[in-house]
Amino acid sequence: MRIDRLYAERRPVFSFEFFPPQSEAAAARLERTIAELRHSHAPDFVSVTYGAGGSTRQRTVELVQRIQADHGITAMAHLTCVGHDAAEIREVAARLVAGGVENFLALRGDPPKGSAGFRPVDGGFAHASELVALLRADFDVSVGGACYPEVHTESETPDADLAHTVHKVASGAQFLITQLFFDNRDYFAFVDRARAAGVAVPIVPGIMPITNLAQIERFTKMCGSRIPAALHDALRAEADNPEAVMAIGIEHAAEQCRELLGAGAPGIHFYTLNQSYATRSILAAVHDG
Repeated sequence: MRIDRLYAERRPVFSFEFFPPQSEAAAARLERTIAELRHSHAPDFVSVTYGAGGSTRQRTVELVQRIQADHGITAMAHLTCVGHDAAEIREVAARLVAGGVENFLALRGDPPKGSAGFRPVDGGFAHASELVALLRADFDVSVGGACYPEVHTESETPDADLAHTVHKVASGAQFLITQLFFDNRDYFAFVDRARAAGVAVPIVPGIMPITNLAQIERFTKMCGSRIPAALHDALRAEADNPEAVMAIGIEHAAEQCRELLGAGAPGIHFYTLNQSYATRSILAAVHDG
């Protein structure tokens, strides 16, 4: 199923993001997570991230194809510009398409650790919009892109960041998935600005349940997202109680989802971190509420 067509149905679309496991034990845990989520809240689609290393990239290809073949779930493959020239990107995409994949999330990708900034390889792409254009031109597939309610960390201004989003859509992105955020006002403000700039494609909120305080502080520092002060204070007050931290995080995410869906968001994309409990709990709370 093409993901752009799912969003065209005008109903809430629920999706989960996974990353390729690094060991046999992690692979077994991920299989359990996929099975649990499929049983409890069958997703409309799942996505699989794309790492910077060759072995990780191969696992992405294998996992996306296996999810579709073994679990019968529509899967979206992430692709990045990191370390690939255009011909190599085209070859990876062709392998995925030959394996039945028809959905891609086109990303520039983060510069390798230790790099001063992002530099494309010779013959490669400097921007996600170029990757979007290649996929739309060379393959009959659905292509999405990323967007940043709180501005990409490398953008000088919100207007400059929005200009990149507009160009990405003009290049062929059929839907956008946001970076994680914890204050819905940031999402709503971004959507308003994007619509005013002519962006008409679905803008899907990306939600990451807080299950570990140190971990989420690390993530937000890297991606530039903000934890609202009241939420951060509540989490810090329970820093020595992991179960309480998770409970606070799940309730906050559930409230976010209820408000987002109530205001007409096209769905929710969950950053699961390959775990099912928090996402299952949030979806149960949303559907019960």
